[in-house]
Amino acid sequence: MQMLPAMPTTIDKAAWNTNYTFVFVHGVSGWGSYDLPYRIMPYWGMLGGDLIPFLNKQGFSTCAASVDPNGSAWDRACELYAQLVGTRVDYGSAHAKKYGHERFGKDFTGRALVSAFDATHKLNLIGHSFGGTTIRMLAHLLAHGDADEQSAAHCSDISPLFTGGKGDWVHSLTTLATPHNGTTAYCDHSGNEKRMGPPLQRAMTTVMESLARKVPRGRGGDDLAEYDMYIDNALRLNEKLTTSPSLYYFSYPCCTTERQADGKCTPVKACTEQMFRATAEIIGAMYGMTRGGFVFDETWRDNDGLVNTISARAPFDAPQQDFDAANIHRGVWNIMPVTQGDHMAPEGGLFIVRGVRPLFLEHLNRINCLP
Repeated sequence: MQMLPAMPTTIDKAAWNTNYTFVFVHGVSGWGSYDLPYRIMPYWGMLGGDLIPFLNKQGFSTCAASVDPNGSAWDRACELYAQLVGTRVDYGSAHAKKYGHERFGKDFTGRALVSAFDATHKLNLIGHSFGGTTIRMLAHLLAHGDADEQSAAHCSDISPLFTGGKGDWVHSLTTLATPHNGTTAYCDHSGNEKRMGPPLQRAMTTVMESLARKVPRGRGGDDLAEYDMYIDNALRLNEKLTTSPSLYYFSYPCCTTERQADGKCTPVKACTEQMFRATAEIIGAMYGMTRGGFVFDETWRDNDGLVNTISARAPFDAPQQDFDAANIHRGVWNIMPVTQGDHMAPEGGLFIVRGVRPLFLEHLNRINCLP
């Protein structure tokens, strides 16, 4: 387990092979640059200072997207796409009909996050928590489109997101504390789904959603982020969101607990926000079986207060390897060493301030040096 790096990384721009824009995508209950709260408390950097302008001053091109704080991976990917190309959000006619909400959302015409997005102007996607699942969904839709939307819409009435053939628009994909395989925070010992329990966690979620000024659009219960994070549902989603051979993949798992003699994992208070301590202890003692028959055993107890460390490594059946700087290839998840810290550590922490700038300088520099 490693601490966040303390010293700045030396950037050698002469070694860069690319300098594509890095798009940062927040997690559940989060906010981005389109939202007023970002001016008060930047999601990326938190009390440690806004990460985005800092990285831009170092020569990188970065921006922070704003997607629904509690929407499903599909809805959030549609919103992200609209912001990147500068168009109105289209959730798809088939999807909107299935889940009973409006087909169209906000219009970003004339205020796109990036100046261009295509095979020449590729993007590097970075997602924290469920933002990681969001960018995986976006990459999948860009590459493969969606058969249901293609069948439901006329040729002139379908978003280009659903037509596929754009797999080469993304250069790399990085996830931070992402529940790739779901989280036991949303189930009990019998595998039954439940809402997050600790009162402080619920209160913080409510506050964050209020700050973000986002209101659910009357979705069905299975068109929400929470649904996608149930273990059985996350595993089914993994069957769809396969690894692309043309992308570079990186993941940063976190752990804020330590294992005790009885096999349980308890939070290390010095690196765990108060809002995550109760949840970390609950997850650290759990074992059981989901409704779908998946067994989560003691290996699932190490966690960051919200996501099981084992789940944040990579989708279980995807090609993967522990990070080796001399052996980075496309189509393989490069799993970084586990970072000591809770679920908010990769974005800068909330009340426990984290110095994440060196981490991102190092990582973005690494990606720009790739072929």
